[in-house]
Order: sequence, then C-alpha cells, then structure tokens
Amino acid sequence: MSKTLYIFDFDGTLTNKDSLADFIQYSIGKKPYYIGLFKLSPVLLFCKLGLIPNYLAKEKLITYFFKDWDFAQFKAIADKYALEEIDKIIRPLAMKKIESNKEQDHQMIVVSASMESWLEKWCDKNQIEVIGTRLEILDGKLTGKFATKNCCGIEKVKRIKEKYNLNDFDVIHVFGDSRGDKEMLKIGDHSYYRYFE
Repeated sequence: MSKTLYIFDFDGTLTNKDSLADFIQYSIGKKPYYIGLFKLSPVLLFCKLGLIPNYLAKEKLITYFFKDWDFAQFKAIADKYALEEIDKIIRPLAMKKIESNKEQDHQMIVVSASMESWLEKWCDKNQIEVIGTRLEILDGKLTGKFATKNCCGIEKVKRIKEKYNLNDFDVIHVFGDSRGDKEMLKIGDHSYYRYFE
C-alpha cells in the first residue's frame, strides 16, 4: 500500500479568511481590534509598501495585542477558538478532502505562518499534524515575540524537512494559495494552487 502525504497551507487555502485577524477579534473583540489596527496603521502601510517585512508587521501585531498575557489564559482562548470557530471559516471542499483523507488513512500536515497555539486543537480533532509559527513565552507570559522564524516561504520547507523524511512517502500532495507557499509547492509530486476556491 503506497504511503501518501498531504501538506496544506492553512490561511486562504483551507480557510476563506485569515485566522490571525479572526483570532484577535475573537480574543479581544472587534472594537479594540480596529482601534489597534488604527494605531498600527503606519506599520501596516510600510509592510504593504514592502518597506518592512511581513513577519515584522505580524510580530508587532502580536506584541500590541498579546504582550504580557498569561500564556495559560491565552492558550485556553486559543483552544476554544480552535474547537468552536475554525470550522466556520474552513472551505467546504477542503473539509471534504480532509474527511476523505482520514477515511483512506493518509498522513496530513498543516504548515502555516499562523501560530501553532490556535491551530493545534483543530488539527488534533482532524488527525492532522501542525507546523506553524511559535510564540515566545517567558515566565509564563507572552513576550509578543516569535520563538521560531515566521513559518513562511523557504522556512516552511525547512520545518517540514526537520520533522519528516520526505523519502518515506510514495506520493506527496501540496496545497497552497500564495507566494509564501511557492517553495513548499515545489516539493510535491502533485501541487495545487488555490484548489479549493
């Protein structure tokens, strides 16, 4: 029996909206979220213009909204979000593919620039491994910094290869939706761009 691996990007590939924005709004409410965006607008503008890298803008978002949060409290909210909210933003065709893979006992990985914290429980529920950006924790609190590199671009491939020997699989399917998935899509025997839209 051939051993098959499915690798999925998360935001925009499996989902119809960005989980970072969705999670922040879920955690603190829409009004504080939009006030924060207004205060961070120069950073976000510089990012859009390519003057600062995406990972730095994202880290500043995390710092603004979550620095000094107790990690246990943060993780409880993240787990609740994963179990109660993520299904609402998953594309129906993507969910069908995941269910089909479970029935056929194919191995699946989500590889995402989003935080592992709010993806873990949803992935566990769906028998999917998760590789994502990790948050730095110091003395039980979030520092607002990343503990790993932003899991995007070539970093996705690096993190996959740190955890898996791709030669162990007979067939590899990779799904992505943006230039941040370009390198990852190249490692697939079969690669799919915006397949579930």
